[in-house]
Amino acid sequence: MKRLSLLPQQCILLMSCLLVALEAVPIDIDKTKVKGEGHVEGEKIENPDTGLYYDEYLRQVIDVLETDKHFREKLQTADIEEIKSGKLSRELDLVSHHVRTRLDELKRQEVARLRMLIKAKMDSVQDTGIDHQALLKQFEHLNHQNPDTFEPKDLDMLIKAATSDLENYDKTRHEEFKKYEMMKEHERREYLKTLDEEKRQREESKFEEMKKKHGDHPKVHHPGSKDQLKEVWEEADGLDPNEFDPKTFFKLHDVNNDGFLDEQELEALFTKELEKVYDPKNEEDDMVEMEEERLRMREHVMNEVDINKDRLVTLEEFLRATEKKEFLEPDSWETLDQQQLFTEDELKEFESHISQQEDELRKKAEDLQKQKEELQRQHDQLQAQKQELQQVVKQMEQKKLQQGNPPAGPAGELKFQPPGEHKVGDAPKHPAGDDQPLPPGHVQEPAARTDQVHP
Repeated sequence: MKRLSLLPQQCILLMSCLLVALEAVPIDIDKTKVKGEGHVEGEKIENPDTGLYYDEYLRQVIDVLETDKHFREKLQTADIEEIKSGKLSRELDLVSHHVRTRLDELKRQEVARLRMLIKAKMDSVQDTGIDHQALLKQFEHLNHQNPDTFEPKDLDMLIKAATSDLENYDKTRHEEFKKYEMMKEHERREYLKTLDEEKRQREESKFEEMKKKHGDHPKVHHPGSKDQLKEVWEEADGLDPNEFDPKTFFKLHDVNNDGFLDEQELEALFTKELEKVYDPKNEEDDMVEMEEERLRMREHVMNEVDINKDRLVTLEEFLRATEKKEFLEPDSWETLDQQQLFTEDELKEFESHISQQEDELRKKAEDLQKQKEELQRQHDQLQAQKQELQQVVKQMEQKKLQQGNPPAGPAGELKFQPPGEHKVGDAPKHPAGDDQPLPPGHVQEPAARTDQVHP
């Protein structure tokens, strides 16, 4: 049986809501090359990362739910609204005991992971008395009030969180890319300030030369246009451009055969266009910019073709798009190097924010240095007190020796015996016949007579 498709398309259908086969084509590999090899039925395709901080948990839940025949059948007949409304989540009560047990285990692991993240974050700011249960409220992809079992509410929350987060994911990526570009320009300008006039002019000339070299590339076809798709048909698929057929093209690039072109399958179609502009071997080509260009191309095609905005392109939607005038006579496509990515005012605001962050970090560093110096001062003070006490003890022992009193040991005992004194039981032995004083109360026996006659 073909593995059930669950893809961030249907993140509005289960990863777009949770369950649309995370079986899409990784965007950094051109899977459209069908010369001599095709997709093997039943073959598991490596899934791209969704970018969500709970990506692994989401995938594991999907994999477990796919093993339940009842739930899988319900999913296949459910529409997007049933999934997003939470109706499908109620079907969780009917899955097998083994599936529920495994989901319980996954949830406990995820709660433990989140608590560990919270603790690490709090430890970094030296916080104490952490209320993990309260802090878990910030995570909206699970029910924190019940950390032990996976209930229908957990599935409902996971679906809604994934849907919302994935819808905002592209926007977040654009914002991060803009910050990346502004940081590049900020660092370049700061570096120029460190150079003398001659070196600065040399660096400026090199920068302009690299910009010009990067912009000198073949024409980039409008994404989703007939010219662009025919180029893929000919160069990637190895087919005759005169025999281009949209329906055949769609089926050829529906890699997982689920009847849709999802976002990852669309992005794979733009590899040939991107290779015209970006080469990882060239110093002037930035691969981060290449991925931003890929994202822009995919968004543009989705806006033009995806009529019902479910982040999936059906065969009907695709064929309808090929009938539009824009498909045959598209406008020229402007690449990133032809656009202004940020204004001077935006850069100044960004630099002001960076300066503020640097000031805060500098203040923290100064506070830490003061704490370090204070600890060192206390350490030195304790060492001095220790040495002073050791010197006093030594002087006292020397004084006792001078007065004839032996120095005491650790328990107060004498370290040596004065002359003439012995411990009990250590009476000295004397040679026989010596006259020695007897201990008090001891009566000496008369010595035997040596002249006595024995019989």
